[in-house]
Amino acid sequence: MTAPQHSQGTPQPINGHDSRADLAAAPPRPRATPHSRVGEVWVAAVLFALVLLLLLIFLLQNGQRAEVSFFGAHGQLPMGVALLLAAVFGILLVALPGTARIVQLRMLSRRRAAAGPRTAPPSSPADEPVGQRTRR
Repeated sequence: MTAPQHSQGTPQPINGHDSRADLAAAPPRPRATPHSRVGEVWVAAVLFALVLLLLLIFLLQNGQRAEVSFFGAHGQLPMGVALLLAAVFGILLVALPGTARIVQLRMLSRRRAAAGPRTAPPSSPADEPVGQRTRR
């Protein structure tokens, strides 16, 4: 057995290639192109089209008739349409309270902006003088 001929300080070639030479010879990476709104809209449109395609497949595969009753109204709908309508009504039930809360926060923000900026916001409601406490 023989001792290695290279000292510890110099890197040894790996598979016949010097790693320092490979790094020095590599071209610099080109800068990534910045994102644009048009690109984001394009991605959103493609995703939207895929969702619509999945919905169409769902509706076509669930075409058997289902009896539907709603507030005294009776009728027959394809099963896929009935399930899709139920999902839309569920989304609306979630969106309405969310919309009400957003409107409430915007009105509160406008009131605060109209009152003018404070010099230094208090760290907690207990730090405010009693006469200036507002309902939060």
